Amino acid sequence: MGQLNRRALLRQLQKLDVASRADLAKALGMSQPTAGKIVDELIAAGVLEETGVIDTSGAESGLRGRPGRKLRLNRSKSQLLAIQLGLQETHVARLSLGAPEADEWHFTFALARNEADPAAAWEKSLRAAAKAVGGNDFLGVLVSVPGIVDETANRILFSPNIHWTEKADLAKIVRSVWHLPVLLVQEERALALGHHLAHPDCEDFLLVDFGEGVGGAVIMDGKPLANPLPISGEIGHTPVLGNTRKCGCGATGCMETLVSLRGLRESFAAIRGKKNSWAELREHIAAHGIEPWLAHSLDAAATAIAGALNVLGLRRVVITGSLTELPASVLAHLSRAVQNGSMWAKFGSVECAAAPRRRTAGLIAVGIDRMIVPDSPPPKISLKKNASGRRRTEFSN
Repeated sequence: MGQLNRRALLRQLQKLDVASRADLAKALGMSQPTAGKIVDELIAAGVLEETGVIDTSGAESGLRGRPGRKLRLNRSKSQLLAIQLGLQETHVARLSLGAPEADEWHFTFALARNEADPAAAWEKSLRAAAKAVGGNDFLGVLVSVPGIVDETANRILFSPNIHWTEKADLAKIVRSVWHLPVLLVQEERALALGHHLAHPDCEDFLLVDFGEGVGGAVIMDGKPLANPLPISGEIGHTPVLGNTRKCGCGATGCMETLVSLRGLRESFAAIRGKKNSWAELREHIAAHGIEPWLAHSLDAAATAIAGALNVLGLRRVVITGSLTELPASVLAHLSRAVQNGSMWAKFGSVECAAAPRRRTAGLIAVGIDRMIVPDSPPPKISLKKNASGRRRTEFSN
């Protein structure tokens, strides 16, 4: 019960950003002594900190005692380490428990193409990053990774765009560098949790992120959608009829081959007859609007998104990533196409809005839930001998 109360209090403080003990007790229907005890424990553990703002609500409500200070998640100390594994670059950042307004990375390195042993090269670069960002005084490491991820087993099962990670034990590599607990987090889930943390009233939505690939994640009732299998949101691998492009997943015609960064540039190059940069693509769209080739790609994405809304029973779509960097006409076209394919648009409104990526905020949310106030303590592992003298491994809480 104590752990459940701690989780509830921290989640409430994440929503409020800054609050007094009395605010938290009232919002949670918890007695003030209970709330105060939990707060004192979390302050002692360095999870919470008092701000310089004096709370006078106690005096105004007739409560005895001196006015107390407002509380917030600790922003004074870096307690978590975040790593974002991308197709071309890896980013590393120190994180406090107070979610930042925007992602800020403290160290970035690129992995050279055609490495004979990409895992070994990545580990070597991580060691350089460790020297730059600090040592082992963190509570743990959160690693944002693409693909199909079994977060419980800390394994990448399939990564269409970074295949070498399927055979590498990334958690083990990171532990060898920092000697800390490590959690792999599917990148779209991190983005969705970060958006929800920034907008706690937005409790039901489909987030679709456009970048090196196209992925999605679902938040329902303020929580990630639970699935019986470690797979969800693979919206980019919806097949598009007539599309003959090969996808990194091994299939032909996946939607992300049309609207990923590479896909859009390939389509643009096809009409111009030469290679181009992302900046040139933006300038072209600003000057010429939504041409047929671009409309076709956006309509394919909208069809997949609308289908997901119809199946899940959602009416809100959050778009992050590269499409938000293009002229506003791109998102406007996508939004109209999504609404045309959404059943709920015939009865009510369907929202399709752009938002910044808040990956580090999502990783902080996972760190708090799974490292600081987990549902249950991690099992203790011990080796014991049985009657025949053989050793056996026992797990206990």
